Amino acid sequence: MTKNALIIHEGGWEALGEAASEIRRLVFIEEQRVPLAEEWDGRDGDSRHFLALLDGAPVGTARLLPDAHIGRVAVLAEARKSGIGAALMAAAIETARRERYPDVELAAQTHALAFYERLGFIAFGNEFLDAGIPHRNMRLDLRKP
Repeated sequence: MTKNALIIHEGGWEALGEAASEIRRLVFIEEQRVPLAEEWDGRDGDSRHFLALLDGAPVGTARLLPDAHIGRVAVLAEARKSGIGAALMAAAIETARRERYPDVELAAQTHALAFYERLGFIAFGNEFLDAGIPHRNMRLDLRKP
């Protein structure tokens, strides 16, 4: 049995945007019914993007905003539960460390809280709706080893 080859690319929207936008369209707009205007918020050009390729095919994406927020973490349905989300998060966190951010934050869909907690994130504040989906803010202190 061979293990699938997972590669995470980091880059700008110009390089990764076409594949990343298709993943986000499928996951957020089609699957989760996020309105187009909320998904395409105009912040992609200023962000670092991460694209997961499994055996050469794009299957996941995430972005790191200049204000140290990680967002738009999406993995295609057929590729979930295989460590791709964790690999994308590890890449984004490593970039934030390299950029010397003291911490990173994200707004987690409440069904994914346990996933982010396993990565060391701690929830804070009250639950809120974003695009009609319940979320909580979470933070990871990058100053701790």
